[in-house]
Amino acid sequence: MTFRQFAFNNVLRNKRTYAAYFLSSAFSVMVFFVYAVFAFHPDLADGKINMNISTGMHFAEGLIYVFSFFFVLYSMSTFLKTRKKEFGLMVMLGMTNTQLRTMVFLENVLIGFFATVTGILMGLVMSKLMLLAAENFLELDESLPFYLPIKAIFLTFGAFVVLFVLISLFTVVILRANKLIDLIKGSSIPKKEPKSSILLSWIAALLLAGGYTVALIIKGIVVVYAMIPVTLIVIVGTYFLFTQLSVYIIHKFKNNRSFFWRKTNMLFLSDLAYRMKDNARTFFMVAVLSSVAFSAIGSLVGFKTMSTEVMVKENPFAFEYIAYESNQGKDAKAEESLATIASSLQTAKIDYKRLQISMSDQETDSQKNVTVVKASEYNAIAKAADEQTVDLRGNQSMMVYYTSSIMGDKSVSRVEGVRLATGNIKLDPLGSISSVTLPLYGNYYVISDTLFDKLNHEKLNTFYAFDVDNYNKTFKVGESLTKKLSGDSNRFKSLAYDLHQMNQGFGLVMFIGLFIGAVFFVAAGSFLYFRLYADLPDDKFKFTSIMKLGLTEKELSKILTRQLLILFFVPIVVATAHGAVALTSLQHLFGYSLMKESFLVLGTFVFIQMIYFLLIRSRYIRQVLA
Repeated sequence: MTFRQFAFNNVLRNKRTYAAYFLSSAFSVMVFFVYAVFAFHPDLADGKINMNISTGMHFAEGLIYVFSFFFVLYSMSTFLKTRKKEFGLMVMLGMTNTQLRTMVFLENVLIGFFATVTGILMGLVMSKLMLLAAENFLELDESLPFYLPIKAIFLTFGAFVVLFVLISLFTVVILRANKLIDLIKGSSIPKKEPKSSILLSWIAALLLAGGYTVALIIKGIVVVYAMIPVTLIVIVGTYFLFTQLSVYIIHKFKNNRSFFWRKTNMLFLSDLAYRMKDNARTFFMVAVLSSVAFSAIGSLVGFKTMSTEVMVKENPFAFEYIAYESNQGKDAKAEESLATIASSLQTAKIDYKRLQISMSDQETDSQKNVTVVKASEYNAIAKAADEQTVDLRGNQSMMVYYTSSIMGDKSVSRVEGVRLATGNIKLDPLGSISSVTLPLYGNYYVISDTLFDKLNHEKLNTFYAFDVDNYNKTFKVGESLTKKLSGDSNRFKSLAYDLHQMNQGFGLVMFIGLFIGAVFFVAAGSFLYFRLYADLPDDKFKFTSIMKLGLTEKELSKILTRQLLILFFVPIVVATAHGAVALTSLQHLFGYSLMKESFLVLGTFVFIQMIYFLLIRSRYIRQVLA
């Protein structure tokens, strides 16, 4: 048997040990390959649908590739620890250190090669389903047909062959630092009692409390400037939370004798202190990765919901058309376009009500222009949009300011009058009200009909609104009219069609973000599983010995369940707190409530983690008792 055959057979004999590592690697390859299939799709790469989609997919590929490197490296180093005794036995039987490192290198390359091939094959099988899913996520008007992704196959194969070769070189370096005695003893070397620093424990608490406080109290644009420093503070605090504060808290519980000596708490707490110290880095990585997933997906879902609701609230009419006075031939063109809109609605058998309002620019004595509108026309528009109407007579006026659903109702604290150059008329508003109906994003004035008729209107723009009961049924009409009126110098706007276009743009971001978030979350769960699997031999030996002293299977199951609860949910609880604070801070940035979206995203992840925990718990307890 040659040395290469020995390495190959060694992988086959240890297939159970490397199963999780192999599957996680294949999963990373599959995800990368699916993105490559999208990025190189002919309809996307040629820009027939949206050239930005291909760019976004390549960017996502880069992120996944970088993350896959560290993910595979961590999982590989974790599983190498479980084979230390095996390596030590081989060295005792005459294998040189060079041969040992060569064997591990060949094993890693072999596993990486088959994981790459398996991931590509899995991606080919799933690609059609993913293409169909992408059509729904991206809301593409044209379908994405299946094709043979030659470029994607070559890119994925080449990229991951390089990745696994680099990982194999890293593992050789890791093995070089191990001595024979360390390999033989493996994990049986007595561990020192875990200790914690009181100072670092308090620093962890202060950093987290300070970061949370700043994130929750700041508002507006300040959130953007504070985002990076607050994130760094919370990350450092999270690291010390798991490495120092958690051990400190456990020691405090151990010092409470009434609690420590109760039932199996002695065994549980003593073992937990070592687990928290050993798993601190794993918990830290899981918490950070999960926080990124929570925040990214929560932000994307919140942005989409916010953008949709804001567009609907600030555009109460199905169709809007603005005829500009300054455009040459305005009257003929505007009448023709309005007739086309009316005819299209009638053909589609959609009942509508046409409203219009004249917006007149008037010069003031301060040589600044202000816009004035007629009260009767404004009231008709405001009533249709469920906004406040006005009751004006003579020279009375009312100032209207634009309000945004995102930034909130920014009421005007001081209403100042203006003097119009025409007729030396003074506008002294009775007060101010908010409105979003007109395409005017500054302050304007509603004046009585009699006063409006007295003014000279050198520049008069006209806003037309087509009010229907259900704007959703106007999509086809809106799409057709947008194409017909695209060359019009005036402005036409369809709410249903604009929403469709916005959702199509959001589809790309949502698809990429959700996929990357899901990858991060799955990777976080895999980190926990790898850590648990690495501790399995020691746990099995330890608890088997304790059961000989009288520990029952029921008590053992209870201890393991409590330990698994901590292993699976402490990082997730911390990540959930980080995600909730991040989404609350984002809410303060836009002045828009994302509470519903936050609960939906965080609740979904916690639910998935609960299912994951239940599945792993039953299997792990069976393996320990076996």
